[in-house]
Amino acid sequence: MMHYESDILAPGLDIVFCGMNPATTAAIDGHNFSNRSNRFWSVLQLAGFTDTRLRPDEERRLLDYGCGITAVVSRPTRRASDVSTAEFRSARPEFEAKMRRYAPRAIGFLGKRALVAMTGEPKIGWGPYPPGFAGTTAWVLPNPSGLNRGFTLDDLTRAYTELRCALTRTATTG
Repeated sequence: MMHYESDILAPGLDIVFCGMNPATTAAIDGHNFSNRSNRFWSVLQLAGFTDTRLRPDEERRLLDYGCGITAVVSRPTRRASDVSTAEFRSARPEFEAKMRRYAPRAIGFLGKRALVAMTGEPKIGWGPYPPGFAGTTAWVLPNPSGLNRGFTLDDLTRAYTELRCALTRTATTG
């Protein structure tokens, strides 16, 4: 499989949504969250991060909304569970350096698994992650993957809206 560059990044974004690793379908299609069952693009619009539902092939437009995309591990897999705890741990220095270099206002981890593996903290809750990560605010959001049936579209939208509102508050008070 050819190398796939999943990052949609620019310095100083409001939020970088951070997946565990790219899906094989994304690597083949050349775009993030391209599987039709993935709810990422719908949730971003419903939560107010974008004013329209972007398509995967429009992913670079996220930058116009102050949003970016990255992954802790750059290796595409069929399922995120194919990435080991050790692989997340070994990816941390490079990933952390990348986040410090781009310096977003916040990092939104999509799911807990990568953050738990990198920090060694087994009990991380949903929502704000008070220690932060890479010198910035961090949030733990439910993964919008179609395989994550533990969260409805409404649940996802509520969680992402809470983050967007918190970013709006800090932008107006900070």
